[in-house]
Amino acid sequence: MTAEPDGPEDRLRRFATIWSRAVYPVTSTSLTRPEFEELLLPLARRLSKALRARSFDAAEGKAVGAALVAAHCTDPDALSPALDCVDAYLVLYCGGNGSREDLRTRSSRLQHAMAAGYAQALRDRTLAEQEAIARAALQAQGVVAQALHASEARFRAVFEGAAIGISIADLDGNVLEVNGAMLRMFGGSEQTLRGRNVRDWTHAEDAPQVWRLYEELVRGDREHYHVEKAYYRPDGTVLWTNLTVSLLRDADGAPQYQLALMEDTTERRLLNLRLRYEATHDALTGLPNRTLFFERLEKVLSSGPGQRFGLCYLDLDGFKTINDSLGHAAGDRLLVEVADRLQSCATAPGEMVARLGGDEFVALTTGPDTQREVDELAARIMNALVAPISVDGRELTVRGSIGVVEGAAQERSAAEVLRSADITMYRAKSAGGNRFELADPEADARAITRHGLTTALPAALERGEFFIEYQPLVHLGDGSVHGAEALVRWLHPQHGVLGPDRFIPLAEHTGLIVPLGRWVLEQSVRQAGRWHERHADSGPLRINVNLSPCQLTHPGLVQDTVEILERTGVAPEALCLEVTESALIGADDDLLKPLRRLAEMGVDIALDDFGTGYSNLANLRRLPVSILKLDRSFTQSMQQFPADPVDLKIVEGIVSLAHSLDLAVTVEGVETGAQAEQLRILGCDTAQGWYYARPGPPERLHELALMDATG
Repeated sequence: MTAEPDGPEDRLRRFATIWSRAVYPVTSTSLTRPEFEELLLPLARRLSKALRARSFDAAEGKAVGAALVAAHCTDPDALSPALDCVDAYLVLYCGGNGSREDLRTRSSRLQHAMAAGYAQALRDRTLAEQEAIARAALQAQGVVAQALHASEARFRAVFEGAAIGISIADLDGNVLEVNGAMLRMFGGSEQTLRGRNVRDWTHAEDAPQVWRLYEELVRGDREHYHVEKAYYRPDGTVLWTNLTVSLLRDADGAPQYQLALMEDTTERRLLNLRLRYEATHDALTGLPNRTLFFERLEKVLSSGPGQRFGLCYLDLDGFKTINDSLGHAAGDRLLVEVADRLQSCATAPGEMVARLGGDEFVALTTGPDTQREVDELAARIMNALVAPISVDGRELTVRGSIGVVEGAAQERSAAEVLRSADITMYRAKSAGGNRFELADPEADARAITRHGLTTALPAALERGEFFIEYQPLVHLGDGSVHGAEALVRWLHPQHGVLGPDRFIPLAEHTGLIVPLGRWVLEQSVRQAGRWHERHADSGPLRINVNLSPCQLTHPGLVQDTVEILERTGVAPEALCLEVTESALIGADDDLLKPLRRLAEMGVDIALDDFGTGYSNLANLRRLPVSILKLDRSFTQSMQQFPADPVDLKIVEGIVSLAHSLDLAVTVEGVETGAQAEQLRILGCDTAQGWYYARPGPPERLHELALMDATG
């Protein structure tokens, strides 16, 4: 039975193929790579089932990690490519139709479990091996030392039969004896090695401590040392070794010889270099990956004065649609072609292209004139994406959005540079895509601040960082305080007091406006109840509370309002809900239904910012509003003297129309006594603005109301 093309089993096998390609070079198994892939397939199936299981089971991930150790993936760098493959491809190939966010979270937990299982299994295995090696080395050293003093025949048996290279030198460094294993390692004759001085075997990559340790040993200050050291063979090639040098003393304890035990690690080192390549390059496209890119970027940013850098952050437009409609295999082939085209754009010295993951790529250029070069690089990338890409017989058009960052080295960290490029890329995408934008520090700062405020909003509500100020509503006929508008503020720990314009749009975007609006409504109505207790003789002070468009569409609006009024004992007539004119443009009966129910209860509905939208005066008849709030732009036109007669006629006409429909008129932004008098003459009912009072604590409104009551 064959797997259905692009079906679950086929995608599972593709995941196992990619996994085996990344991990196979690390193994010491005698299996071929296809055989090793078959070994990984049941492990991939366990991960796939654990990813989509109803409940998370860390034991599955630990078992897979331990199985990797059992499959001889025991090199120190073996775990990283295995986890990278799981991180990059498990959800992609085995996630099915589940929530991507939940699957990514489950994948991360599986990776942690794999790492834990791998580490425990490797630790157990390593401890067992180290104990065996230590016993063998101690035994060999004791045998050699004893043989030097006692039995030449026994010494020769151990010396010549050892699988590791052994040499003996005097304290001046002259080589006295070498065994066959060492001759084979160096590839020379006994005459080429015997008689040489140890100090002649220097290498350009010797660590600084190598010769310091050597001098301490021949002086008798040290019994042994262990280092990694390179040697030049007679033919010029390099031999890498794990070298252990021990001091041999005579029967009286005086230093006499030095004994070197040498293990050939050349092939292992070459394998490690290969594994390093695998760990720093993307398995799908062959481009440098995020790890290598960050290493390169950090090196560039730490370079000397006068050096500059330019970075292009590319995100493909519409890639998700292609990936979802044609399948992940087609999406992978598309990414490979895009990677090839990007690679052809960055061929100059100091330029590189990397894949960060998904459909995100970066291109980096360095040098003294990157301001010009990075613009040219971005243009080349855009041109490279113009030609359609053929995938499975389909011609696909691919476009990209690029964020460009350029600057001097040593000014920012790698994370800051990439964050700026990411923000700029999203600015290009928001502008329609298929373009590149240059980074703007001010725009970056605003975006970072917005992001910080957005993420801090939920905790801020829980910590009680919001508070309410109240601005009086004054009756223009007699100047008495008629009520107040509730205005929410945020006392931010770093940014201080923030007005609603800074965080209400963010709260609407995240949905937090509903619980925040409910909190504002309850606090404001409670305050109205306290005012009523103080001023029962002069009638209740009405409280005006703003409703956002998101709150209007929330099904719990009416129930929340009713419960708050009943819980606080405040009459519905003491509450006015303000809704912006723009929120009700084209509103259907379903949207107006909750407002009508509230109006029928006795709650006043005010049409806020009237005159700023596409005011349809005839539409007022079908809206359940009882108050019009004229926008402050009408009062601003009255600041000049004499006031524009056309503006006065407009306000007079609106007031006349409103009164004919039994609507009261409130005016915002009154700043002078002349404005207040002019609005009174025009027939406006109530007003608010700095002329009367700025927004302040509830006690301020109590003082103003008390002044009215006492005359």
